[in-house]
Amino acid sequence: MTAVSEKTIPAHITHVDTRTLDSSPGVLTVDLDAIAANWRQLESRAVPAECSAVVKADAYGCGLEPVTRKLRSVGCKTFFVATLDEARRVRDIAADAVIYVLDGYFANSGDAFAKLNCRPVIGDLSELAEWDAFRRTSGWSGLAAIHINTGMSRLGLNIEEAAGLVPRVQQGNHGISLVMSHLACAEELNNATNARQAHTFREIASQFSGVPASLANSSGIFLGQHFHFDMVRPGAALYGVNPTPESDTPMQPVVDLKARIVQIRTVQKGETAGYGALWTAKRPSRLAIISAGYADGYFRAASGIEGTRSAEVLVAGHRCPLAGRISMDLLTVDITDVAHGAARRGHFVTLIGDGITVDELGHHFGTIGYEVLTSLGHRYTRIYRGEV
Repeated sequence: MTAVSEKTIPAHITHVDTRTLDSSPGVLTVDLDAIAANWRQLESRAVPAECSAVVKADAYGCGLEPVTRKLRSVGCKTFFVATLDEARRVRDIAADAVIYVLDGYFANSGDAFAKLNCRPVIGDLSELAEWDAFRRTSGWSGLAAIHINTGMSRLGLNIEEAAGLVPRVQQGNHGISLVMSHLACAEELNNATNARQAHTFREIASQFSGVPASLANSSGIFLGQHFHFDMVRPGAALYGVNPTPESDTPMQPVVDLKARIVQIRTVQKGETAGYGALWTAKRPSRLAIISAGYADGYFRAASGIEGTRSAEVLVAGHRCPLAGRISMDLLTVDITDVAHGAARRGHFVTLIGDGITVDELGHHFGTIGYEVLTSLGHRYTRIYRGEV
């Protein structure tokens, strides 16, 4: 492979040891300033509600530690994670943050919650009984959130079970710091389920006197103030996923993914490319072989197969379609319409960025932007802009 020249280094990358790029199949750049700007926009929209941040799944694949540090620096005080291990990582960075663990409380995990001073999100009466027993026997006065099912039917107490906790709240010293639920159809602005869930949640949350309430996820924030309650919980929108898929995204893009050309080859009309020979050249063509594949989170479903519209890759400023099936470590791009010499072995091409969004790629993958982000491979050199 040719050595990296200044022309082949992506323009937004600075202060990088080119020796690292020489051996890297690709470069994933995460713009922490964009994450901060997205959080500020969501916070402004949600005022007077508190704006927290969901940093589970390694901050949606963007890196839990650098993302948490950045969000703390701009004023985020409350974080949601999925697991205790993620809570440990947040606590190492944010000593005084409020941390909620969405997967809840498991038997014998009380000591870990106490040590980390984090809060389980409890959605089952047996789970609540175990939590109470730990607090009673240990003497720890830790707090917890109560999750109520209002229509998602995934986690949460049903309405009758939640109502049964109201006398506990009225007695004081109840240990409940938040009551929350989760919207099932928030991405659809006019879906009647949203209004039903908001009404149901408001009815039960109002009975938890003095306990803050939270309903809105990223998309829920854009449904209006009626959905904001006391706290909003954005996740995907922080990382550039469009929370309003029925219209243009209001969020700044966060990730930029570039991979190398490892070979350029010429094929004649009628020749095929890739496993299964499912792409056939309709003219003499030039193909660029790129160092990324489904092992790197570039899904096989986006392959360039006859009769389907494949994903596109940006090569020397031109959108180029994939040619043939995506392999584990490689994908093939038809660069016939790119000027000769504009794309060479060792150059980088853009898989995400410069107008190719995670949502667009998710469409070609047959999934959503969330899965694109959380599947990004670890063979890429990762670079963070705006680190604190």
